[in-house]
Amino acid sequence: MSQTVLTGWGRTTTSLATVRSPESEEDVLREFNSGERVVARGLGRSYGDASQLSGGVVLNNRKLTGISAIDANGTVSVGAGVSVDELLAVSIPQGWFVPVTPGTRQVTMGGAVAADVHGKNHHVDGSFASHVLSMRLVTPIGAFTLSPTRDPDLFWATMGAMGLTGVVTSLTLQMLPIETNQMLVDTERFSDLESVMEAMVVGDAGYRYSLAWVDTMARGARRGRAILTRGSHAKHADVERVSLKGPRTRSLSVPFVAPRGCVNRWSVRTFDEFWYRSASRHEVGEAQSLAAYFHPLDTVGHWNRLYGPRGFVQYHFCVPDNASASVVEVIERLAESRLTSFLAVLKRFGPGNPAPLSFPLAGWTLSFDLPVGSPSLPGVLDDLDGLVATAKGRVYFAKDARLSAHHMGLMYPRLDEFLQIKSRIDPKDQLTSDLARRLGLVGK
Repeated sequence: MSQTVLTGWGRTTTSLATVRSPESEEDVLREFNSGERVVARGLGRSYGDASQLSGGVVLNNRKLTGISAIDANGTVSVGAGVSVDELLAVSIPQGWFVPVTPGTRQVTMGGAVAADVHGKNHHVDGSFASHVLSMRLVTPIGAFTLSPTRDPDLFWATMGAMGLTGVVTSLTLQMLPIETNQMLVDTERFSDLESVMEAMVVGDAGYRYSLAWVDTMARGARRGRAILTRGSHAKHADVERVSLKGPRTRSLSVPFVAPRGCVNRWSVRTFDEFWYRSASRHEVGEAQSLAAYFHPLDTVGHWNRLYGPRGFVQYHFCVPDNASASVVEVIERLAESRLTSFLAVLKRFGPGNPAPLSFPLAGWTLSFDLPVGSPSLPGVLDDLDGLVATAKGRVYFAKDARLSAHHMGLMYPRLDEFLQIKSRIDPKDQLTSDLARRLGLVGK
């Protein structure tokens, strides 16, 4: 049988696998009954090897479709292969928004469960799992309906487990009511990292959404200078022209892989300087579209090609509130390393949830992209892993391509609890992935 070359969004890891597209739960069960090793895959937006399985079977979920009518309470049932983009195209005109969205609409509902995605509103609304009312999960021993009260151990073990407990086929989601497709956004510019972090601690509770872009390459007094954007959904009275149009399709796309070295210290410094200077020092109540505020990168297709043939890694970590100094230290180390780091985003997290492998915990999260190529990159990232683990923080599986099993065990102390639940529904370890093999998430 022919095999397909698969890669993550960062384009650093490739593998060969048999790809199939089930259309029903019965199709998924047949894959398990064949005895194959299996992992599910959506739109391939995990940055590393989470939805890859060398030599195994990858089940593309895009034919697990369907969107029910949204009821008066905002409850909707969707197939696991439906993307955030496709759901919003239906829900926004009816006055509903997804309760949690990552930085791209090109994520399936099954992928949102697998990564337990979070957004700019975690400090208020938590992660995606907090809004899933129920879901259908197909495992090697059968199919189950799960909810926070119906087999809660397996429900929570599935959240953030990157598909290692089964294949989600559908779910029921509680949506968020909106009156327009606009946001009211306040913007502030800060000259250093400590100032923006203080402002977020003091003021984020007054906003549903908050995010800071941070310049990780600036040094000295400008270290960690930032642009903070915080917002809330606009109401009828807040805008001149009320509209509930859904998101537009993107009009631009990167047509080919850029030559090696296009994303370099000079180009990133130039962009950072332009981005920082073009932002308002202080602006209140600016109307922005939902797409512009939540998903700016979706305006350009295949933007990951800009990093060149070697691709890039994203380092995405969180640390608890009492380890906020670790965020400062990470940025200091980045500046000292002279690595090219791009698109750094700082957010506040609220409390985590009961899922043993879910990423968010109360405190801070920072993410940034790093093009592959510098000989010092692996050593710097290993040092950051040690720093984050010592601070009792963790790295996000959905963005990871190179974490070690040793550091993962320190970051996720409830791993054994997860493995016990997994062994109950997957006694032969059929559910696995390249990430799971690398990190020891498939039992002993």
